[in-house]
Amino acid sequence: MKSASSQRAGKEIQSEIERLRREIREHDHRYYVLADPVISDFDYDQLMRKLTELESQHPEFITPDSPTQRVGGEPTKEFRQIRHPVPMLSLANTYNEEELRDFDKRVRNLLGDEEYNYVSELKFDGVALRLVYENGLLALAATRGDGEAGDDITANVRTIRSVPLKLALGRGETRYRNIEVRGEVLMNREGFQKMNREREENGEKTFANPRNATAGTLKLQDPKEVARRPLRFFSYYLISDESDVDSQWGSLQLLKKFGLPVSDHAKRCKDIGQVVETARYWETERDNLPFEIDGNVVKVDKLSQQRRLGAVAKSPRWAIAYKFAARQANTTLKDITVQVGRIGTITPVAELESVYLAGSTISRATLHNEDYIKEKDIRIGDTVIVEKSGDVIPAVVGYIPAKRPSGAKAYKFPHRCPSCGEPITRLEGEAAYYCENYECPSQVRGRIEHFASRRAMDIEGMGESVVDQLVSLGLLRSVADIYGLDSHRDELEALERWGKKSVDNLLKAVDRSRSRPFGKLLYGLGIRHVGERTAQLLAEHFGSMQKLMDSSEDELQFVSDIGPTIAESIYRYFQDKRTRELVGRLRAAGLQFDEAASLKKGKLSGKTFVITGTLSAFGRDEAKELIENLGGKTTDSVSKKTDFVVVGENPGSKYGKAQKLKITILNEVEFLKLIEKNK
Repeated sequence: MKSASSQRAGKEIQSEIERLRREIREHDHRYYVLADPVISDFDYDQLMRKLTELESQHPEFITPDSPTQRVGGEPTKEFRQIRHPVPMLSLANTYNEEELRDFDKRVRNLLGDEEYNYVSELKFDGVALRLVYENGLLALAATRGDGEAGDDITANVRTIRSVPLKLALGRGETRYRNIEVRGEVLMNREGFQKMNREREENGEKTFANPRNATAGTLKLQDPKEVARRPLRFFSYYLISDESDVDSQWGSLQLLKKFGLPVSDHAKRCKDIGQVVETARYWETERDNLPFEIDGNVVKVDKLSQQRRLGAVAKSPRWAIAYKFAARQANTTLKDITVQVGRIGTITPVAELESVYLAGSTISRATLHNEDYIKEKDIRIGDTVIVEKSGDVIPAVVGYIPAKRPSGAKAYKFPHRCPSCGEPITRLEGEAAYYCENYECPSQVRGRIEHFASRRAMDIEGMGESVVDQLVSLGLLRSVADIYGLDSHRDELEALERWGKKSVDNLLKAVDRSRSRPFGKLLYGLGIRHVGERTAQLLAEHFGSMQKLMDSSEDELQFVSDIGPTIAESIYRYFQDKRTRELVGRLRAAGLQFDEAASLKKGKLSGKTFVITGTLSAFGRDEAKELIENLGGKTTDSVSKKTDFVVVGENPGSKYGKAQKLKITILNEVEFLKLIEKNK
């Protein structure tokens, strides 16, 4: 039997664990739902570390709703099927304003003389999700499936930070402890694009669009892999036997009160005229949202009226989806070529008759891999359907059978690398082919271009054409050769369109790159599966190149977000004799191999910036680089901790939030003046 003192100690520890959990939940809600963090990432990590340590020392106090249990599930072989007590109905679609008004006529006829109004909500281009809370805790998460039953993906959904594991119920609140929530899982454009860039740089298959990426992620068998993807959740419907709220609008406010994320763009409309106006607005303004939408959802507001209106077939009579016009274009597929990536990935590319789509002219688009071409039965000469996936990446999504010419040719994938002529191979379990010749000219060029790129070593003047020229002349065979270019000054000055000034500028840029932070150097090495964030995590964890090179696969997995696949890739990279030789040459060239020594202490240290809208003088990555070079920090969300919001053309909702919080707003000219002043 435990002594009174040990019981008191146990209660004190349990109390401290609960206090930490409450504090972490509050910070999660502020960061992932309200986009209004009040502590630094470091301070948050310290809270999590303290909680983890206490729970590991006292496992008897671990509960399913603890923030430490978000990613605790083991990989599953298959998802069990879950029946939905209330079917997850699909919405009927309308494609023009006349059909919207027809929907309103049907509602009016069914409700007779009753007054009614609508709630217009964004139609997220994501994946429908059902959440079940029991005793205030997340007990189940399931996909829509066929509407009657779906997959139990609870372990995966627990990793989504915007989904609360415990409802924020008031003291003594008993009515809403057992509820069901309907909503949508999606990815923000920026998170999706960043993920795709990293996958492409690591030689992995990219996703066609945010929705496909979201759907594929939720089907992954390993929750730890799901946790690495930028998923977010919006709730939009509440089911509760104990609710005294009789409106969709009131339900949205309740969901928000419970700590669930709700879109700020829902609108109460008094009649169908306002519904139409709202739909027109979002069809033109959707580009200013951080995520994809493909229409508006219109719902009768009163829940009692919803129940009386009922459903027909698998669609409710009280709601309808107004779909925006798709952003696609048709053009001729002139040819299919292949390109070789920096790690040898062979990617087929569609050569198209130029076509204008969503703000730009497209003449090339990805075809992903051989299996994709065969599955879609795409042939040279076809009239193909081109889509800007995520409104950014051009992709061929199909062809028009009725327009197929008699001479359309099926594409035969090459057996040899188009760059070096060596045989190509397809690894077991992968869709892509690879050229394994390390000396392949295309790979050499790709590695050097990546190393010199702005987000890596930032060597201005060493773009694609210059790298191509220097590799062709034999002046560059590896990234280490960059730091020996000063010994070839005479040869460089003699090149066509070069001269003393051009060579001076290039060599100065090369010299400046020696002071780039250790994390940027790691990213520039182009290790497979290691993107910018992972490179920075490695730099911070190990602190030096030598410690990283000496680490085992097990030690690598101690780093946040690094699993067995990434650990194996990093370990194999540094065990390669060629890598060891390259690292030795880069060390001799005076590059930064120590994280602490390479950190910047600029005049903007301690200042946090948010960038919104399109900048005319440079891209967003370049603006971030300017800020970080002066010691500043950039984030994606506006909060009370933000010091400056830089505003370009067509700013999004961040601009309005900055005004509301009275944060200093800089236009492009003011931003450049600030940068110049602090250099």
